[in-house]
Amino acid sequence: MTPSRATTEDEGLDRVLDRAVVLGYSRLGYAIRRRRWAAADPRPGALAGRTALVTGGGSGLGAATVLGLARLGARVHVLVRSPERAATAVARIEQQLGDEGLVADLRIERCDVSDLSVVDAFADDLCTRDGGTTTLDVLVHNAGVMPPERTESVDGHELTVATHVLGPIRLTERLLPALRRSEHGARVVFVASGGMYTQPLPVDDPEFQHGSYRGAVAYARSKRMQVELAPLLDRRWSPDRISTYVMHPGWADTPGLARSLPAFRTLSRPLLRSAEAGADTAVWLGATDPAPPSGTFWHDRRQRPTSYRSATRPEPGDTDELWRWVAAAAGVDRP
Repeated sequence: MTPSRATTEDEGLDRVLDRAVVLGYSRLGYAIRRRRWAAADPRPGALAGRTALVTGGGSGLGAATVLGLARLGARVHVLVRSPERAATAVARIEQQLGDEGLVADLRIERCDVSDLSVVDAFADDLCTRDGGTTTLDVLVHNAGVMPPERTESVDGHELTVATHVLGPIRLTERLLPALRRSEHGARVVFVASGGMYTQPLPVDDPEFQHGSYRGAVAYARSKRMQVELAPLLDRRWSPDRISTYVMHPGWADTPGLARSLPAFRTLSRPLLRSAEAGADTAVWLGATDPAPPSGTFWHDRRQRPTSYRSATRPEPGDTDELWRWVAAAAGVDRP
């Protein structure tokens, strides 16, 4: 079989897996795709001398992302609401990497990304450490919530939007001094969800103030916002040599899934990926060289369509309208 034919067949199989959802998002889809990646894995030590920050890094996908980045040599700031709970996960990662003959450089940091004043205080502190020379090469926005009832942040915003959209954008903006110092061009990765495919962009009701509130729907809507805002954020941050990505992990077996969607986890558990498999693309986007095209949406190391149905595809002008609200709500409404 010629290389071009093999590539075409691989791409065809990949598209079938993606559209089938159950196959593509499951451990089976990851295993099939993984067989083709070995030569494309980031080289050992690819992130040596670089610094990363992972929000929600104390468990699940976040902890798996911390593990992957640290395994490649990065110093990793582990951003969590509860340092006490995160300490166990960090110790486990240090032990695992030690068993592999590697030394982990992990720093636990306290920050609730839904609280904008706390975000400001943390970011300002980080950027001024070491005489204001702090550098950040990789920023992964992984922290997530799925409240069963409509809940507001301390700033009065619906909690999923505050945690997945407003806080991460505010945090990135406040960390720009550190991101700009990256010699290699910094990378910002938002961890979304395949569930966003079910929802349109909620331009008229971004905070779910109308209708019957459902946590899973609110979660998916906020992830749709991340995906649709990626090209705009790329245009905003690329002048500072910052690449912006959104990825979704497929169906990964994590404490968050067990807590938020217990029935789904019970039914699908034989198909669920490991957290490390779910985090693979976030780690790859942060480390692969050269940097993939910015402002794009990814799953299992391939760029993906952002919509499969016209009903969920934004109308012209919708993303700009949503951005005006996001910029004002997040307090980042500079030109």
